[in-house]
Amino acid sequence: MKNLKMYEPADKMITLIKDNYSVLQALGSFGINLGFGDKTVQETCDYNGVDTYTFLAVVNFTINDFTNFEDDEQISVPTLLHYLEASHAYYLDFQLPFIRRELEESLGKDDHLGHLIMRLYDEYAQEIRRHMKYEEKTLFPYVQSLLDGKPMSDYNIETFSKHHEQTDKKLREVKLMIIKYLPSDAHLNNKLTATLYDIYNNEEWLKQHAEVEDHIFAPAIRRLERQTKQQDVSKNISNMVFKGGQDNAETLSERERDVIIAVVQGMQNKEIADHLCISINTVITHRRNIARKLQIHSAAGLTIYAIVNGLVDISSVNL
Repeated sequence: MKNLKMYEPADKMITLIKDNYSVLQALGSFGINLGFGDKTVQETCDYNGVDTYTFLAVVNFTINDFTNFEDDEQISVPTLLHYLEASHAYYLDFQLPFIRRELEESLGKDDHLGHLIMRLYDEYAQEIRRHMKYEEKTLFPYVQSLLDGKPMSDYNIETFSKHHEQTDKKLREVKLMIIKYLPSDAHLNNKLTATLYDIYNNEEWLKQHAEVEDHIFAPAIRRLERQTKQQDVSKNISNMVFKGGQDNAETLSERERDVIIAVVQGMQNKEIADHLCISINTVITHRRNIARKLQIHSAAGLTIYAIVNGLVDISSVNL
């Protein structure tokens, strides 16, 4: 049953944990240590260097299925990336081996059906390991490249989303085989029941992990991709203007500057010729020289050049 309370920065961290003990598994992945006393969520996150907003976004999502993150610009991608990387380490290095040890103890040494179930579990472990290692080798480095401002050109978040599938089919099969077909003597039954309970909890954890990636992480990366593209466009325009302008502005003749100003004012070649008292052929020659020197061939590009280099005032330009 969902706890419909939406937790806020001023709530006590201990209250959040008491209400939702499942959050304990997320604390370590965020880098939050136990022993926080009566600190609030905000105080605890600040103390551990964790973005409070992102922490509560994940918590409120996993508790209440709150999923309005498509346009949420407050989500911290570095915090999410650290959380997911640490979650992988937690699951692969601790949870998978822990459940396997429990299964070995619960199934008995001489149970042939138990050996088959162990084989099924090992196949599941291999599958989930491949899945997570793929993300660690492909998705996470891509996200880091976006954060560093040097995005990889051969990957994007949509590629990840299209191939992000559930990987718990074999785990469900392990549960069903144990429940339906595995006879167990009395002294192993309690261990087997406890192991099943842990498997169910892990299944729920894995489902939430995948949903955090789909509903919080992926939208955040899409926003980061859009921002990166916008920055690249701005950078290209700046490079076009300043590289062309600063390197070559001195080589422009006074008449070529006059031609640029006339183009920006919307004049055609004949109008420019009449305005400057030169021939149309001379205007065309000037425009060719301008394009060659500045590597700018459009009126819009010349307008940007003229504004940035002070040839015209932006208020006088009909944009």
